[in-house]
Parts: sequence; structure tokens; C-alpha cells
Amino acid sequence: MAVDELQAIIQRCQILEEADFKGEDFNLFLVAGQKCLEDGYAAQLLEVIQNEKNKVIIKNMGWNLISPLVRCIFMYKQEDDKREYCLRILDQLAQLCNPKELFLGLLEQIEQTSGEQVCQTVMLLLQPLQTVLLKLQNKKAYSVGLSLAMIMNQLTPLPVPYTKQQIQEDKLGLCQCCNAVVDFAKPFVNEVVKNMEKSSEYNDMELKEELIKFCMKSLKYPLLTAQLEQLEGIEEHPFRHFATEIIDILWNIGELIPLVFVHHKGKSPHWENQEFADIEQKNSADSLACLSYLMFVQHFGIECFPVVFSPSYLLLCNMTHIEVLLKRTEESVLSKGLDLFESCLLRMEDNSLLHHYLEFRVFINVPQDLVKIMTLCPMEHMRKKSLNILQLFIDKFDTEGKYTLFRCLLKTSNHAGVEGYMIKNIKDQIHLALTKEHDNIWFTGHHLISLLDLVLSLPEGAETDLLQNSDRIMASLNLLRYLVIKDCESDNQTGVWTTLGKIEQNFIKPLRVGLNMSKAHYEAEIKNKKENRKEAHSSNTLCSVTVSGEKMPAMTTGMQLQVLHSALFTFDLIESVLARVEELIEVKTKAGMDES
Repeated sequence: MAVDELQAIIQRCQILEEADFKGEDFNLFLVAGQKCLEDGYAAQLLEVIQNEKNKVIIKNMGWNLISPLVRCIFMYKQEDDKREYCLRILDQLAQLCNPKELFLGLLEQIEQTSGEQVCQTVMLLLQPLQTVLLKLQNKKAYSVGLSLAMIMNQLTPLPVPYTKQQIQEDKLGLCQCCNAVVDFAKPFVNEVVKNMEKSSEYNDMELKEELIKFCMKSLKYPLLTAQLEQLEGIEEHPFRHFATEIIDILWNIGELIPLVFVHHKGKSPHWENQEFADIEQKNSADSLACLSYLMFVQHFGIECFPVVFSPSYLLLCNMTHIEVLLKRTEESVLSKGLDLFESCLLRMEDNSLLHHYLEFRVFINVPQDLVKIMTLCPMEHMRKKSLNILQLFIDKFDTEGKYTLFRCLLKTSNHAGVEGYMIKNIKDQIHLALTKEHDNIWFTGHHLISLLDLVLSLPEGAETDLLQNSDRIMASLNLLRYLVIKDCESDNQTGVWTTLGKIEQNFIKPLRVGLNMSKAHYEAEIKNKKENRKEAHSSNTLCSVTVSGEKMPAMTTGMQLQVLHSALFTFDLIESVLARVEELIEVKTKAGMDES
């Protein structure tokens, strides 16, 4: 019987001194103890462990039982008495075993777990692990750090619940586990706080560093990808609670405000391998970006934040974080970047952001990232939000800043729709310049002429793909029409009349030639398709067509004809506006000559 075998080994070891225990004794104890657990004799095993005579034996050998004990706990149902005995054994081992040996045994058990049992195992072993760590005297900070790192490494591969239903179900127990890990860390936070109040001893600084590392890892996972908005029907949102606890830890150990304004203050490990150094830096950047989001969007810990900084300075501090978030493609992370950017901009008044800020590279990078989201993101609501935020960003700059930003985005966007949008903005700024009383040197005179050189031109002259560039061309024509109507030749505030010859040469004439070529080409295509359809006696023949350099999916001849007619309609629209512009120029020029 398993219990008899265990008693025999115990009696044999009772007469030995602690130093005389051999490897064979450890193995026999493990086998007998494991057999007791598997055969359902957990109550008898508990009696053996609680017996004062066996104290030395359990101190040295008890940690070996951790692995079979965990297996048995998961084997029994929640209401089973045997499970309760196993839990009491675990508690007794935490009290009686050699702390160093048991610490390694517990960590090994956490490391070996995987899949659906990760959270269950971690939550089961957190209490005994905390008990053991509080007993350790040497290398305590290192051991706490190793424990937290091991736990977070095991949790990180698990998917983060995102929808309301997923959070409520908490299928793998991640929500519950994360908050349990914070509770596990609290005694060590309190220890650091107490020691900070007394003095700054080296060991305490080490423990503080380990807690910072834990907070940084928690910010990257799960908080960076977690849904953190208030959800109706969830009284206490587990990830919001977890975020509050992480912010509280950073505040209590005096690191919250420094981390918001500077990169990781703690000791960065020196990596000889540059790849490892880059990974460390990226992880740190993700964590700090999430921290800024928590503070400035969700307002966690905002009551601790000093209200002495200008909105433009806060934007400057957050732009690096915004850039980090906007470069990600996951909706949960990307949306945080957009929300953080919007939150910073809404604090500012229009026209208050000085153009000097554009000297910081990040102030150019971020709008370019917005353009990529606007044009490439598969999620429509994200594209729309990016466009709104880009407009908000433009509105905050002073006149010179707007001018510089327009030039930059016209040169770099490589997207006709975005270029058309920028040209519309330029038109609005010119309108303000012409209607306001005070001078605006950036959207009148020689500065504007320089900008018009960019706007009123075709990328490839007469051979430009007019269909692909139709948004830009229509915006440019509308701008030119506005300038000719609004600015009299005698006033020439915008300088458009001075540079009219250049505009005709670089824009109007090539556009007219391009329109004639494009219309002729598409009309010939339509004629060809109609003839082919008559020959085939059917409009259901499938074939492909190329529009604007892109091969479209297989279509019937009828569908192709629709596309071709749509292209012709676009050309007619461009041509009608062009004709109106040419007419206005002719009328205004003639009127000017008559006045002379």
C-alpha cells in the first residue's frame, strides 16, 4: 500500500541526520508520495507532512511533490474533498520546505505548463510562490524579478479577450490571472515604498527595477492590445482594473511621471547583439506608448499629473508614442494611436501650433503614417477617423506650418485622393488670406506661386493617367477657377496672373492634349467592345480589362462597357471645368486689356 511505503521511508529517514540524506532517499520519498496522491491518499499524506517529527524530512524533500501535487489538483473536481486535501498540502509545503528549493520547484512547474492550463497553474501557485519569496533573504529582488518575468512570459502567448462577450467568458482565465499577478506583487511594492521612505539601499533599488520591468511588460501585454473602453453590462472591467493597478504601482514607487516624459529610466541591459538591443528598445517603446494612452485618453492616474505643461508640449512628448502606435496594423493598437493623437490635438486651439515643431522629424512622419492608414487600411471607420485627425492636425498649425505641411504631403503622399484633399485645403487657406484684413504672406504672392507650381502641374505631362489622377486634377482645376474669379488681374494678390503663362504651359495645354488622347482611346475601346459583342452574339462572354494600369476581375462585355463609359464621363467632367477655366481666363484677360 502506498501509505505503508511512505511510512517506511519516513521511519528510515527519521533516524538520519539532515546532512546524511542521499539522492536515493529523495527518489524513494518522491515515488511513495506521488503514489499516495495518485491512489487517493491525500489525507494520509497531509498527516505525514503535518507531523512535527517529519519536519526536517519535509523541509528537505517536500518540494519534490509539487509536480504530482499540481497534476492531482487539476484531476479532481472543485467540490472533491481530495482536492481540498491537496490544496492544504500545497499550503503546508510553502510553510515548511526549504524556500530556495521550493522556489525553484514552483518556477519549474510554471515554466512547464502550457495551453489552457497556463492561467490555472499560475493562479494556483501564486500564493505559495509569494510565501516563499517573502521568506528569502538572499537574492530576493532577483527571485521576484525572475518569478514575474516567468509568469508574464507564460501568459504572453495567450490571446487577449477583446469583445464584450470574450471578456465576460474569460475562457482561458487571463483576465482573472492578470489581476491575481498584481495582488501577488503588492507585498514587494509595499516593501519598496517603505524602504524608499527610509533610505535608498542598493537591494531596494534592485527590487524597484524588477517591479518597473514587470509594469513595462504588463503595459505591452495585455494592455496594449486589450479593449479598455467602458463596456455596458460589465460592472468592473478586468483590464481597466488591471491598468489602474499597474499605474498605481508606478506612482507608488515614484516612476509614473518620469516614464511619461522620458524613455525607460531603469537600467537597460547592455546587449552585444544589436538584434537583442533593438527588440528591447521596441518593447520599451510599445510599453511607453501604452502608458501615454492610459493617462491621456483613459485618464488613469491623471490626478497625479502636474497641470503645468502647455498642450503643445504634451503633443511633442506624445508624438513619438503616437508614431509607434500608428505603425501597427492591429485594430486594437492602431485605434489607441488615433485616440491618443486626437486627444492631444483637442487640447489645443486652432492656429496655435508653431511651424517650428515641423523641424522635429516625428511631426512629418506621423501625418505620413495617417495618409497610409487613410489609403491602405481595410477598415473604413479607421480610414475616416484618420482623415478627420489629419484635418485636425492641419487646423492646429499656424499659417507657415500649414504651408510647410501642404508642400510635404503633396510631395510624399503618392495618392491622387490625398493630393486632391490637400489642394482643397490650400484653396480654403487662400480664401481666408483674401478675405481677412491682415496680411498672409504664405498664401499670397511669391510663396503661393511656389506652391502653385506643385499644384498646377501634371506628373507626366500629357501622358499622365488622367483617370487615376482625376481627384487631384479636379481639385487643381477648381482651385485655378477660384483664383481667376476671386483675384482680379489688377490686384493680383495671389500672383496667379503673373504666372499664368507658366500655368498654361505646364498644366492647361498638357491637360487638354491628355484629355483628347484619353477620350479617343476610350471611345475606340468602346467601339471595339461593341463590335466584338455583335460578333459573339452575347454579352455574357467573360474577359478581363485593365483600368488605370490595374487588371480588373473577369467581367462580361456589358460590365466592361459600363466601366469604359464611366471613364468617359470623368473625362467629360474634367473637360467641362477646364473649358470654364479657359473661358474665365480669356474674359478676364480681355477685360484687363480693355481697361488698359
